[in-house]
Formats: sequence, structure tokens, C-alpha cells
Amino acid sequence: MQNTVSSQQTTPQNDRFPAALFCLTAGAFAIGMTEFVIMGLLPNVANDLGVTIPQAGQLITGYALGVAVGAPILTIATNRIAQKQLLCLLMAIFIVGNLVAALAPSYGLLMGSRLVTALAHGTFLGTGSLIAARLVRPDKRAGAVSMVLAGLTIANIIGVPFGTLIGQHLGWRASFGAITVMGVISLVGILFLIPRIEQTAQPSLSKEVRSLLQPQVLLILLTGAFGCCSMFTVFTYITPMLTDVSGFQESSVTWILVMYGIGVTLGNIVGGRLADWKLMPSIITIFAILALMLMILSGVLHLPWLALVFIFLWGAAAFGIMPGIQLRIMNLAHEAPRLAATSSHSALNLGNATGAFLGGVVITHAGLVYVPLVGGIIAAVGMCGAILSYYMVEKKKRHSA
Repeated sequence: MQNTVSSQQTTPQNDRFPAALFCLTAGAFAIGMTEFVIMGLLPNVANDLGVTIPQAGQLITGYALGVAVGAPILTIATNRIAQKQLLCLLMAIFIVGNLVAALAPSYGLLMGSRLVTALAHGTFLGTGSLIAARLVRPDKRAGAVSMVLAGLTIANIIGVPFGTLIGQHLGWRASFGAITVMGVISLVGILFLIPRIEQTAQPSLSKEVRSLLQPQVLLILLTGAFGCCSMFTVFTYITPMLTDVSGFQESSVTWILVMYGIGVTLGNIVGGRLADWKLMPSIITIFAILALMLMILSGVLHLPWLALVFIFLWGAAAFGIMPGIQLRIMNLAHEAPRLAATSSHSALNLGNATGAFLGGVVITHAGLVYVPLVGGIIAAVGMCGAILSYYMVEKKKRHSA
């Protein structure tokens, strides 16, 4: 617990990721569970607290808004706290928030606990990504970031179904109790395995804000938001698309979502490796693949087995972008990256919310089958943003050479 790493250096010289990385993955896993497990427990929560299903659904919206607003605010408020201490504080907030959720006697207190928990979400993932990148060799940074983000994707494959199963058999409060235990395990790992990061320069809020407001940083944040917008335009309505258009039984949807989650996890890992190899070319290429997969999905949605193939490929491409986007933000804001790294999760959550809204508009005015097509168009816009980002930085390098 007393070992130290300079903020400008890395310690490992071999190809293996250090054990400390897996503490960050565990924290991201717990965060992913608390964000998404509520989706499978809405009827249970509504019945227990005497509210309607739509009111219970606002617990999801409230959490997303808490992430979007809370990440930059909490990062600014904790700017002078050392990164390891900040991670411990954030995980403590996460533990308390989920413990209150497990015990909440009313809808209002449950909503409040969700908002408090959401404050830790973006700042933990942003700070965790910065620490992960400093625990490995420079040529392994995107892979390390993808390991942290893998916690979110694994939560969707394993954690959410497991948490839903617990909630259905032992009550929804037990699910939040299990998440609380996961938070405690992650906190212990952070305390004992994450090294203390030595700051080579005094934290400066003005530098952090200037780094965030660079045109190149804002552009790549917007590009990432388009990526998430394309994903949630489709993913929000995946169940009715599978049942009403593809003709799958409702009981099959869970297994299809597990398959999608496996694609997401593989895409996240491969995307991290590709970003370490060729950062911007890989982001641009994966955006192009994402746009193509969604457009093809729109055409084959009525063919069940082909639809499954392209749903898997779409999931892989959708999360293949994320490690590269996060690393690009950290590279562009390298002098003061904390606020920019955490603000990325605000941008991505705003993209999530916008995508869900746009998908609903498409269904209302055109129909379910056109939703993936619109998602593909949004991904193509994101690809244009990535190309512009690449061009802006390369042009700047040529002028300074």
C-alpha cells in the first residue's frame, strides 16, 4: 500500500497487466451493476414502493443525469485530492449510496441514493483510466484502459443477470446489498494494491478547465457522444425489435443480450489492442464498421439468424471505439487530463440519453425497422468527427515541424 509510482512513469516492464488493474475492473463492474441492474427489477421496485413502472423507470434516467452532471462537478470539487485517495473516497460514496438504496423505505430516498451513487460513476472511471494508463508501459495504455472499461461490459453479461436473479428470489433490496459487498471488495483492493501516484506538478483547476475546453478535446468528446448515441438509439429498443420484427420469443431475448454482451466485451478488448497499435486510424475504421453493421442490420432484421450475426458484430464495434476515445482524450489533455477524462463519461451519458430519445422518435414516425438505419447514420457522423479530429492534430503537427 505504500509503493509509489510517478505520474509520468510506469513500473511494469513485462507484457502482463499488474494485479492492481483488476481492482479497478472490479470497481467498474460494481458500477456497471448498480447502473443497469435496476432495469430487470422495475416491477419489483414499483410494487414494493407503491409507484408506477414509469416512475420506477425514472430511477434509470435520474442515475444517467447524475453521471452527466456529477462527473465534472465532483472532479472540480476534488481537484486537489491525490488520485488514490480520490478513488477510495469515490468508492466509499458508492458503498454508502448502495447501502442506503438497499434500506430505502421510500421512493424519494431511493432516488436520492441513486443520485448520490451516480456522482461517483464518471469520476471513478475517469480517474481509474488515468491510473490504469500509468501502471503499464506506454504502448499498453489503451489496453489498460480497456481493462477498466471491461468491468462495465462484464457487468452486463454476468452482473446484471445475477443481480436480477438475486432480486427476483430474495427481493430487490438484496441486489443492492450484493452490489454494496462488491464495492467493499473493490475498496479493499484499491487500498492494498493500487500504488500511490506521485504528482509531479501541483494540481491546477484553471489548467484542467483549459485542457477540457481545447477545440480538439471538445471535438473528440462530441465524437464519443455520437458513438454512444448510435448505440443507445438501437439498444434501448432491442427487445421490441427482436420480438416484433425478428420474431424471437421473449424468453430468447435474455440469451441474445448475453451474446451481445460477449460481443461488447470482445470488442472492448480488441479495440484497446488496436488503439495501442494505431490510435486514430483504428477509431476511424471501427466507426466505419459500426455504421456499416447497423445499416446492414436494418436490412436483415426480419431474418432472425442473420440478425443475430449482425447484432453480435454491432456490439463488438460499438465498444471497440471506447478505449481509443478515452485514450485520445487523455492524450490531447495530457498536461491536465483529470477533468477531461471524467467529463468523457458525461458526454457519453448525454449521448445515451439522446440516442434513446431519437430511437423513440424514429419508431413513432417511421417504425422499428428503421431504428438501426438511423443508428448507422449517427455512427457515420461520429466517423466524420474522428476523421476531422485526426486531420486537425496532424495538421498542427506538420505546421509545428
